[in-house]
Amino acid sequence: MSLCDDTLLCNFPKCRTKLSGFAWVTACSHVFCDQHGSGEFSRSPAICPACSSALSGKLDIVRTELSPSEDYKAMVLAGLRPDVVLDISARALAFWSYQVHQERLYQEYSLSRSEAQLKQMEKVLTQQNQSRELELTSMRGEIASLKKVMEEYKRKYSEVSERLMERNRQYQKLQGLYDSLRLRNMVVGVGDRDTLTHPGHHDFNTGVARQATPQRSPQFLSVSHDGDSRFFSCLEADGAKTFFQFSSPARDKGRAFIKKH
Repeated sequence: MSLCDDTLLCNFPKCRTKLSGFAWVTACSHVFCDQHGSGEFSRSPAICPACSSALSGKLDIVRTELSPSEDYKAMVLAGLRPDVVLDISARALAFWSYQVHQERLYQEYSLSRSEAQLKQMEKVLTQQNQSRELELTSMRGEIASLKKVMEEYKRKYSEVSERLMERNRQYQKLQGLYDSLRLRNMVVGVGDRDTLTHPGHHDFNTGVARQATPQRSPQFLSVSHDGDSRFFSCLEADGAKTFFQFSSPARDKGRAFIKKH
């Protein structure tokens, strides 16, 4: 704010609004808006909110109109000697200069504080950027290592997949063999059941059961007194061969006995 500016600011720390209408002026050269002046100076003893000075005098606090009428301007200094008028004018100008100086100091203080905050924020930002760069570098390293691990897992997965496919092929082959053997056993079992259902002669040389053919039963004869005996009256050639296909000690002994007699 310069001397040419015609607007003052409220000196209340949390207000700082442009003054208009009425204002409260103190003997310590501070000015406040009508709202804060009415609230602060209604208590006794009155204390300046800007500098904490005690304002106990009758004229230490004045509520003035910032845009007086032309009649007021014509009568307020009328009848006063020129030196008094000049003294009043000098004090009014000093008040205005003080406000401008205080405003400049306040702006400079605000600027320095803002610059300090800006530097602090830049420092914090720089530290955060460095920290983020370190974290980013670390994460890039982790990503690279994870990519290597992933490639290793892919390779192992490919190997395991190939082994699994090979096992599946072996399993299918074994399954086919198992099915064929089971079918063969089922056929053999059916043949055994048919053999048990239709009994026949058993070939002891081949171990294969043969279906019995209807043969004439052998007729046994009694032994004569002279010892000349025949065990069978008649046997068909094929039936005798089938019945006496295997040899045994009892059979050989019988043959020797027949030849002797």
